[in-house]
Amino acid sequence: LLQSYTRFDPRLGVSNDIFDCVGLCGSALLLTPPLSPLPDRVAQEQCCLAVMENASCNQGVAVAREQRACDMLFSGSICEPKTAKTCCHCCLLGRAAMEQGLSCDLDLSVAYQCGQVFQTCCLEGLPEGDVGTAHVCAVADAQQPGQCVLCLAGGGQCSHHCLGNGTCACFTGYKLKPDGRNCEDINECLLGSHDCQLGERCINTAGAYRCQREISCGSGYELTDSNTCKDIDECETGAHNCGLEFVCQNTPGSFQCQPGRQCGPGFIEDALGSCIDINECLSHTGACPAGQLCINTVGSYICQRNSPSCGRGYHLNEEGTRCVDVDECLGTDGVCAGHGCVNTIGSFRCECRTGYIFNSISRTCEDINECRHYPGRLCAHKCENVEGSYQCSCAMGFKLATDGRSCDDVNECESNPCNQECANVYGSYQCYCRRGFQLSDIDGITCEDIDECSLPVGGHICSYHCNNTPGSFHCSCPPEGYTLASNGRSCQDLDECVTGVHNCSQTETCFNVLGGFRCLSFECPPSYRRAGESRPITCVKFCLPNDVSCLTDPVHSISHMVISLPTIRDFNRPEEIVFLRTAAPAHSAHWPNPHNIIFDIQGGNVQSSFDIVKRYERGAAVGVVRQVKPITGPLQTVLKVAMNHVTSGVISHRNIINLHIFVSKFWF
Repeated sequence: LLQSYTRFDPRLGVSNDIFDCVGLCGSALLLTPPLSPLPDRVAQEQCCLAVMENASCNQGVAVAREQRACDMLFSGSICEPKTAKTCCHCCLLGRAAMEQGLSCDLDLSVAYQCGQVFQTCCLEGLPEGDVGTAHVCAVADAQQPGQCVLCLAGGGQCSHHCLGNGTCACFTGYKLKPDGRNCEDINECLLGSHDCQLGERCINTAGAYRCQREISCGSGYELTDSNTCKDIDECETGAHNCGLEFVCQNTPGSFQCQPGRQCGPGFIEDALGSCIDINECLSHTGACPAGQLCINTVGSYICQRNSPSCGRGYHLNEEGTRCVDVDECLGTDGVCAGHGCVNTIGSFRCECRTGYIFNSISRTCEDINECRHYPGRLCAHKCENVEGSYQCSCAMGFKLATDGRSCDDVNECESNPCNQECANVYGSYQCYCRRGFQLSDIDGITCEDIDECSLPVGGHICSYHCNNTPGSFHCSCPPEGYTLASNGRSCQDLDECVTGVHNCSQTETCFNVLGGFRCLSFECPPSYRRAGESRPITCVKFCLPNDVSCLTDPVHSISHMVISLPTIRDFNRPEEIVFLRTAAPAHSAHWPNPHNIIFDIQGGNVQSSFDIVKRYERGAAVGVVRQVKPITGPLQTVLKVAMNHVTSGVISHRNIINLHIFVSKFWF
């Protein structure tokens, strides 16, 4: 139906085989209105491609029916192979869905044509004899658009496919059940309708069967997909063990290692691929004629005439008939190596010089090791044997004396080997350093500065800051409020109020604190008067006769006290900071009982860092203010403490003490 030929298109100016299908599309062109030359060509081309695609798809479906595989290569024009393979794969997919009992209406994400082929092969597959029309439903019928040629009605009642006359048929490898609708597998292995060869075993499968070898292929072979044994090329796969000097050569079921290079005459290759000499005198029988001696050489051999064998010290005469004495002393090689030589019959002896002894076995003059024969008697320190004599030497730190045997001490300090100080000792020397330096652990000569500030106790050398200097150190104090003590290490507070370096006004009072000062001014509240100028500053109640509120107020006095505390580094128990004492009880019956005095803290207790306890000393009550928690400065607070006199359960009068507490940021 399709004829392949090439013609020249005068409109395009190129040779094109697209117009091979023009004859097929004539009827289609008659249905269209007159077109210009270019649209006419496009319509012909598209029509041709559609017809070729339908034919290729039917070819792929036919291959799927016959071969049950799509491995064969489709040939044809450029648009055929891809379409044929696609339809072949989609048909096999439909057959697999049918064999596995899946629905033929699966929603697959495939092209429209592939989906039609899938459904047709799943519902309406025909036997091999009907391949030519099995998949007309995969493509719309040209005569009846939207219709299928086969099984137009009732096809869904058959499990495999409908013959079109109301009867059902089964796929190849199946037979119809008695119900006339469903199909069951034919066991070819049981019926003997298979074609398995001798040595193969028949295995039944759904709709078909396969033959499997009963005996394995053996070493050096592998079983292929076509159930045949194929030789394994060990040389190609790299499964051989030939060395670098050999070349791998494949053989059926195995391989051989051939020499990579050829050895020359007189040589043979060993197991490692190296060429070694052949001893022809051993490997060849009768290599030399009778009466001649075979002597092996590298790559060959020589034959030599036999002659009388003379013993040691003798040689053949010029005629080669008898053995005569050899005068070894006449040789130019010096058998005695410079010593005296005396020839004897069949031998010789050497008369050795001083320091040597004659060895009758090796017949040479050997050196006498004086250091081994006379240990400790020749040299004071070390004895070293030399040829024909010996030589003395001294250990490090000593030098050889003029007699060549004794050793004298060397004063190494004369050459200044040490960085600072040197002390000569017998056979050596010792370096030491001045104060503030230490000897290096690396060379034992250099003096290194001791960083006193980094020593384990360096943190306690200075109160505030330690500054290392070469050979020493110096301490420093905070730049303000402190001065270095006379010991050069401790920092002591600078009393700005005493030295007059404060800036308090005349109305303010200077109070010295650790590391500084405070200018404070205390004014007595109304109805109170200051009692003297002494410290602590105390304001005593002074009521007018008619001032009822003043007279009924239990507070009799208000005192102010300034306390400076350091930051305690190691706080492990309460620190007592203030003692509030009451006067010793008089014999007057109006003086309150010490047991009726109650101390309490009314304010300013930051983080409950303070408490107050009562003691009795010499019959008087004492309120002890304690620091019970560590405080990190700088911090300032006013701790308000009350001393209450209780009579019959009622506070008769009260004394208020305001403790102005300043905590320094330092521990000193």
